[in-house]
Amino acid sequence: MKPTPESAVATQVVPSPNHGERRLPVDMLILHYTGMTDGAAAVLRLSNPLAEVSAHYVVFEDGRVIQMVPEARRAWHAGAGAWEGERDVNSRSIGIEIVHPGHAGGLPPYPEAQIVAVAALARDILGRWPIRADRVLGHSDVAPARKQDPGEGFPWERLHREGIGHWVAPTPIRDGRFFAEGDAGQPIEALQAMFALYGYDQPVTGRFDAHTRDVVAAFQRHFRPARVDGVADASTITTLRDLLAARPA
Repeated sequence: MKPTPESAVATQVVPSPNHGERRLPVDMLILHYTGMTDGAAAVLRLSNPLAEVSAHYVVFEDGRVIQMVPEARRAWHAGAGAWEGERDVNSRSIGIEIVHPGHAGGLPPYPEAQIVAVAALARDILGRWPIRADRVLGHSDVAPARKQDPGEGFPWERLHREGIGHWVAPTPIRDGRFFAEGDAGQPIEALQAMFALYGYDQPVTGRFDAHTRDVVAAFQRHFRPARVDGVADASTITTLRDLLAARPA
């Protein structure tokens, strides 16, 4: 008897052996791009025991969805990362891989059918698990030094309009004071504390180092995608402030 997908949005189960026991309750949804040439190559890798990677679901360009790991199991999709002080992101999350060539492939637009399917799948998952809007995240949010996916071209604002994820209108980019790698002092401490308060793995050191630059860039990819440069300009800082103010209780 063929296994049945847990989500009505998925059409079949293609099992991956790459999963384990959850150690923590599910309260996060993490979105990825595959960063590979096509869906077949991605599924092959996600089901290869030597690769030691997997995801709960894969969404193809035409909107087809398959399940690879049971939701109750800990898929190996997020790797080393952290959010709100929790470092076992895999135990806390459900992972969706979106078939897309990524930055290396020129970051083309996500197809309409694919985004419709991602939204439907995310809504279905959120309807069954207690996941706050601000814990629907990109891989780059939880691993800013290592990852860029799903990238600045991913339509987070659209998903928010459909009831998925946290969003505020980004503050327009304008000239003015900014902070960048090499800066130090109390304003950098305050900036780092704001990122840490939102959930990013950002120590408060008072030094705008390479890690802080990566966190700023990850934030921009998700919440201020018009310019991703790792520089904390007024638009970035004000958008972060507004997100903190609008955060779900």
